[in-house]
Amino acid sequence: MMVAKVDVTVDYLGMRYPLSANEFVDGTVDPRGFVHLESFHVSQGIPVWRYAVADALLEQRIFMAPGANTAYLSLEVLRAAAPLQVELKPLMGYRDYHSQQRGALPLHAAAQDDGCLIDNAGVPVCRLKAGGARYLAGDTWYWNFQHREEAARGLDVLEDLWGPGTFQANLSPGATFYFTATAEQTEPAAGEEVRQALESQARALIAALPSTAPSWIQTLAVASDQFLVRRGPKEAAAVSVIAGYPWFTDWGRDTMISFPGLTLTLGRFDKAAAILRTFAKVVDRGMLPNRFADAGETLEYNTADATLWMFQAWSQYLDARPDPDLLRELFPTMTAIIHAHAEGTRYGIKVAADGLLHAGEPGLQLTWMDAKHGNEVFTPRIGKPVEINALWLNALEVTVRLAGQLRNDAEKNFALTLLHRAEQSFGRFWNKDLGCLYDVIDVDGANTSDASIRPNQLFAVSLPYSVLSTDRMRAVVDTCARELLTSYGLRSLAPKDPAYLGRYVGDGRQRDAAYHQGTVWSWLLGPFALAHFRVYGDASRAKEFLAPMAEHLAAACIGSISEVFDGDAPHNARGCFAQAWGVAEILRAWNYLDRSISTP
Repeated sequence: MMVAKVDVTVDYLGMRYPLSANEFVDGTVDPRGFVHLESFHVSQGIPVWRYAVADALLEQRIFMAPGANTAYLSLEVLRAAAPLQVELKPLMGYRDYHSQQRGALPLHAAAQDDGCLIDNAGVPVCRLKAGGARYLAGDTWYWNFQHREEAARGLDVLEDLWGPGTFQANLSPGATFYFTATAEQTEPAAGEEVRQALESQARALIAALPSTAPSWIQTLAVASDQFLVRRGPKEAAAVSVIAGYPWFTDWGRDTMISFPGLTLTLGRFDKAAAILRTFAKVVDRGMLPNRFADAGETLEYNTADATLWMFQAWSQYLDARPDPDLLRELFPTMTAIIHAHAEGTRYGIKVAADGLLHAGEPGLQLTWMDAKHGNEVFTPRIGKPVEINALWLNALEVTVRLAGQLRNDAEKNFALTLLHRAEQSFGRFWNKDLGCLYDVIDVDGANTSDASIRPNQLFAVSLPYSVLSTDRMRAVVDTCARELLTSYGLRSLAPKDPAYLGRYVGDGRQRDAAYHQGTVWSWLLGPFALAHFRVYGDASRAKEFLAPMAEHLAAACIGSISEVFDGDAPHNARGCFAQAWGVAEILRAWNYLDRSISTP
């Protein structure tokens, strides 16, 4: 957020054309450069704006260097009868992505040969440069920018930004100009070099897909790379997954659910192995962190399912790429997790007498339905949640299978005993009155069950190992299709439920209250399509459930998938505008179903 934006102005044939737009607190929009915007599209992951001024056509791109805190803005004159004079005015803040910049800061710009060095009270912040341009120093604060999206979410809406001056350059027809902003200490790579590398990387990701992949799936493959990040110093080689932009960090649950779609589907096995190693190192008392904090290395372990999803990541990685060394390295972590759950770990997570996994304590939210505002937990789900136990069965099955590969009979038999006990009790989730699965049984430690119709039951069908009969699996899928399915994902609660909230709007508390009480989640569309294929055996029909996402890619954050949608029609996109598991699960499901068609 150091360089919040760059305002571009063009002088051409005696006329001045501002290409930017800003909204201020009194509703004033100035300038109104959008009137010159001819088109917008995403080209191999890079956003492209085209501006028409008189008979000239100017193309703007913005992109970042892989693995570096360096951003580029390029301007290319596609058509003009004479040279254009361009002026770029960077506007700067000094904040994180949870706050707004208010009031003046001690920012200063020191001119250099090709631009300027920005410091904050003497501490270097970043460098701005533009080869072939003239830098004119400035020191101007601009007050009270207004942000509409923040207003809609009940957040702080005003921001102040600082202008360190302007960059001026002459552009001839066919010429390309690069403006660079970097927080790195080393000299940034040339803009053209970075652009070519990004385009080459995009082509490689697309090439990893089947030849039958439509353009929208190719777009998702390119978008997937934005979520893979380095955690810590470069030499650590630790890889993680950003859960969603613009305000999530890396979360254990989101990482493990996104893992196969972001890595295995696209053949990125080295990154996959690095992710598994990164997270195995932070397992504690048999638990994976729920998330890494926004700042520092603080770990939060309040999750009952992230660790169990990691077993699926391990299994799918080893199925896709046999790796005996990694298996031997990580197997002790795997068995330590199983033992910790059997003996009991944090927050009431423990195997109960019936072999099922109990989780939860008052005031906590341990499943993926984890909305909490202050001390108010909206979906506590204390007891034995259905997806937690479906994951527990699968974790045990994975352990049995991998222990067999290592000929570790002691751990195999231990996990097998737990698996048999859990299998025998899983039938307790069957709700014969509604013909589907209870969401939670033994609620709050009592002999009561939560009959809310939620998508969590779907994982008892979509996960590889299921103990449900064919008829019961079909009944679960049919219930989810009838009560929860929309074009963009599954509702988190059936509309007929008295607690249903159909719109994810309002301030923080209002949105948190609706988060898992009817709001549609995009990532669930992948498991639904796979579960539907499992019970009906028609891969082409199952792929049709994914197809509406092709339209969504041009409707919100262009080229990516939103986190959530309203439960009520028209299902407006909400939440994070680019969500890792939404992209990943659609990619994974489409790829699996396409291969099933090709090799029945």
